[in-house]
Amino acid sequence: MLFARSHAVRMPTREEAPSGRAELAYEVPATHAVLGTALRGPYPEGHEVADFALGCFWGAERRFWEVPGVWTTLTGFQGGFTPHPIDDEVRTGRTGHAETVRVVFDPGTVSYLDLLKVFWEGHDPTQGFRQGNDVGTHVRSVIFTHSPAQHAAAERTRAHYQEALTSFGHGAITTDILPADRHPFYPASALHQQYLHRNPAGYCGLGGTGVTLSTP
Repeated sequence: MLFARSHAVRMPTREEAPSGRAELAYEVPATHAVLGTALRGPYPEGHEVADFALGCFWGAERRFWEVPGVWTTLTGFQGGFTPHPIDDEVRTGRTGHAETVRVVFDPGTVSYLDLLKVFWEGHDPTQGFRQGNDVGTHVRSVIFTHSPAQHAAAERTRAHYQEALTSFGHGAITTDILPADRHPFYPASALHQQYLHRNPAGYCGLGGTGVTLSTP
């Protein structure tokens, strides 16, 4: 993927981060290339938002848009210091952002627990600042929660999945669980929206552990 050559292995400080900008520096498509839905809203009444960082957002986004009940998905950057970062800044590791997928879903069709199962099983949450051949702070594992209920479910499933991983000889989970309202989400450029739909053979270093999560 675009960021495979980044080798940042520690989180930057706020002082080390680029100053950023007051608004997006690029255009973001209005419509999802696969689902035909609005990328940035408005979203249907009663739908909920979930944000997941699990490595290369090209492949992560495809995992979620294929889930029945997911209304739209949007790639972006979250969890860093630089306002409205551009791709090249994130690639350096200095902004502190993680490649994130915003998932808008109908809770009457798919539950947040269902999405957490996709998250945990869709990558290796024990690798720290790495997923496969991709290395850097931008490919770390994070769940950004939008409510106390989401936060509790994320923590509960993390503990449950840790038990499952440990039983199969895997190490400690490094996934952070952070409140989304303290970590703004910045949409990525058009290049990164539904990338694997437009480039089916594109590289994305994303793979799970093979360990499943049973509902806790």
